Amino acid sequence: MSTDTPASAPTESAAERYLAVQRSDEFAGLRRALRGFVFPMTVAFFLWYALYVILSAYARGFMGTKLFGNINVALVFGLLQFVSTFVIAWLYSRFADRRIDPVADRIRAELEEGDR
Repeated sequence: MSTDTPASAPTESAAERYLAVQRSDEFAGLRRALRGFVFPMTVAFFLWYALYVILSAYARGFMGTKLFGNINVALVFGLLQFVSTFVIAWLYSRFADRRIDPVADRIRAELEEGDR
């Protein structure tokens, strides 16, 4: 009985494979694409929300302007906050389907092949 290990090629551990993927150009491109969408969209939404809050605090006359019936500018701006949230979610879903998911699926498939 021998305690020597066989002379076959050493296998990569899962941690090493994940680190190799993290260092790959494909993964860097994936992160860059995600950041290219998420950061500008987040800034745009926060500015839009800040505009709503600032106008509500300092432009009460403008925000109280009645548009029709009991509907005023503040109510419309408040409802547009919800609309913009859903639009951003829809845009991200389209963006992810086209630019993020195909690359992520390819990376996952490569990792799963390495596990076999």
